[in-house]
This record gives sequence, C-alpha cells and structure tokens, in this order.
Amino acid sequence: MLLHRQRDLTVVMDNVNKAHNLSAIIRSCDVVGIGELHAISYRKSIHTRQDAAAGASRWTTVNLYHDVASAYSRMSASGMQILVATNKEGCVDFRSIDYTLPTAIVVGAEWDGISEAALSGADQAICIPMFGMVESLNVSVATGIILFEAQRQRADKGMYSAPQMKQECFERMLFEATYPRLAGELKQKGAAYPSLDQNGEIQTGSTPPQP
Repeated sequence: MLLHRQRDLTVVMDNVNKAHNLSAIIRSCDVVGIGELHAISYRKSIHTRQDAAAGASRWTTVNLYHDVASAYSRMSASGMQILVATNKEGCVDFRSIDYTLPTAIVVGAEWDGISEAALSGADQAICIPMFGMVESLNVSVATGIILFEAQRQRADKGMYSAPQMKQECFERMLFEATYPRLAGELKQKGAAYPSLDQNGEIQTGSTPPQP
C-alpha cells in the first residue's frame, strides 16, 4: 500500500459536509493511492460514516481548513496544479488534463457546488460531460470518476511501480501502520521509532529514525 501511495495527488473537498459523501470520497482516495486529502469547512470538525469508508479512514489523513486561501496556499507550496470540478462556463473535459503532474482536485458542496473563492483561485476548471437531463453527479461519484482517470494515466506512466515518497517518510508510515499503539505511545513521549527489519520485526540495538 505504501509503495503505491501518490504523494503529489490529492483531493480538496470544498464544504462537502454530508458524512456518507465524505466517507465515500475517502474510500476512493485510498483506492487510487492517495493517503492525504483536504477538507475546507466552516464547521469546527467534520464527520464521516465508518461503514461507507470501509476502514479506509485508518489509512488516510484528512487536513481541515476553515477557508479556501489556506488550503490553496498549501497546494501551491507543494507545486500542485489546482483543478476545480464544475459545470460552469469555461471548463474543459476532465480527460484532457495531465494528471501525472502534481495535482489537487477540488470538489464542491452537495447543493452549492464549488464556491466562488475556490473557482477564482484555481488553475483550471474541469467537467464530466453529461448528456442527460440532470446537471450534475453526486459529489462522491464525480470524484471517483476523475480519480480513476488520474489513476489510469499514472499507471500508464509507471508511477505505481516505483515508490513516490521519501525513504524516511515511508519508514515512519510503515511503523505507524504496523505498530499503531506503540507508535502512539512513542509519539506522546517524543521518542524516536525503532527500525524494522524485512519481516516487519522491531530491530534491537539499531539507530531509530525520528518519528
């Protein structure tokens, strides 16, 4: 799972507040190799439904922001192109985008869609072509469709065949996934994680990497 994680691909949820949609998006992110995603919400916290996430929330991190500018500042600092999913004028077919570039995909609230602040700060607006009577898809469905196009492009380029994260980050996440309780105790104490051998066993007498 860690070997396939795509550190430069993420999703930003712009005031998506329904628990089942949040959970479904988290699940789709985990499936395509996204371990860290972002949520903009005017609320102090957001809640997901464990049954919809199907355990994916254990393997993903959701960063919460209370305004668009803060989220976009972090995406820009990471060198990501910011794409907003919308059906407004000027959008391009989502399949015409190069998702092998560092990319943040922004999806909007259930009723209001993408906010004006999110739209104005983005690099490009993208849309899913539709030929029926409805104007939009459920936000979690739309997110999944776009993510699997990103996965297809990245797989074709071999980006799932080689680790995309730095070794120290890989080792930290591996320890936290393998020994979650011990990792929590060591983190509270400010202590370093011990090294693991090839079988996932804790090595004794080794110089541990910092958590």
